[in-house]
Amino acid sequence: MRAAVVTVLGENPRYAEVPEPSAPGKDEVVVEVLAAALSPRVRSQAAGTHYTSTDGLPLIPGIDGVGRLPDGTLVYFLLPDTNKGAMAERVAIDLRRSVPLPKDVDPLRLAAVMNPAMASWVALRQRISFHRGQSVLIFGATGNAGRTAIQVAKHFGASEITAVGRGADRGDELMRLGATTFIPLDGDPDSVRVALAEAGQDVDVVLDLLWGQPTSDALRAIVPNRTRDEQLLTWIQIGSVAGLESPIPSAALRAVNVCLIGSGQGSVDSRSYREEIGELAKEVAGGTFDTPVKAVPLRDVESAWADSSTTERIVIVPQVWRN
Repeated sequence: MRAAVVTVLGENPRYAEVPEPSAPGKDEVVVEVLAAALSPRVRSQAAGTHYTSTDGLPLIPGIDGVGRLPDGTLVYFLLPDTNKGAMAERVAIDLRRSVPLPKDVDPLRLAAVMNPAMASWVALRQRISFHRGQSVLIFGATGNAGRTAIQVAKHFGASEITAVGRGADRGDELMRLGATTFIPLDGDPDSVRVALAEAGQDVDVVLDLLWGQPTSDALRAIVPNRTRDEQLLTWIQIGSVAGLESPIPSAALRAVNVCLIGSGQGSVDSRSYREEIGELAKEVAGGTFDTPVKAVPLRDVESAWADSSTTERIVIVPQVWRN
């Protein structure tokens, strides 16, 4: 069969012939892959920079996707940390890490939305006790995961949603999705600092998709300007597109009531994670979330990987389904 194959960490995968998936074990089955999204998480997997990465090569990237079981049932599946990923014509999945889908679901849309939506969905549902009426600040709101986080926060009843990210021209789009305020990070640094300080005065939850130096700068702007020091500020670290490490000022952890936690693989038990995936899949299939999608045939994976111009979510589609 054909697959996207990484032979050197950090280099773009190539379209190549690979062996068929090995005979599945207990609770495993080989599925025909219909769609697998190219997300920042998948890029870090292929680069060997994700915290779960190993040096195992060759590597077929892809951590999730939509597939067809031998009986024709459509499923959304998550893969364990493996070098035999979803960007292939077929892959062996663990049925315990999959959820069935309606027959009429759009595989492209579901593959495109599930990963970015899952980050904020699980964070708000499992890592904290979020309730309607709380306010949310989304740090890194102009990327696919950030755009979806706005919609997830709105879906769960956030009273105010402050979107923070690069791209001063993206404000109207983010407001359409549900943001009530937009702070462009690529503005004048002093103006950004003032805007963050004001937005963070009474915010309840921060969904942080950036990390790195921007998080440190944001904490320095927000913490001294909290209206009430005792009001809980929950800062959830979800992504690290701006840096794997962030110099957190020590005073931020003492001066106000701030709770800094992470949300990702390993932070939620597998049973709860699967339940959340099932609920989220229903919402995605029902059209709750809006994410622009660009379908790319598997044979063109190398050029798709190098495409940094599109703001759409790239979804890799094996030729076996497209032809």
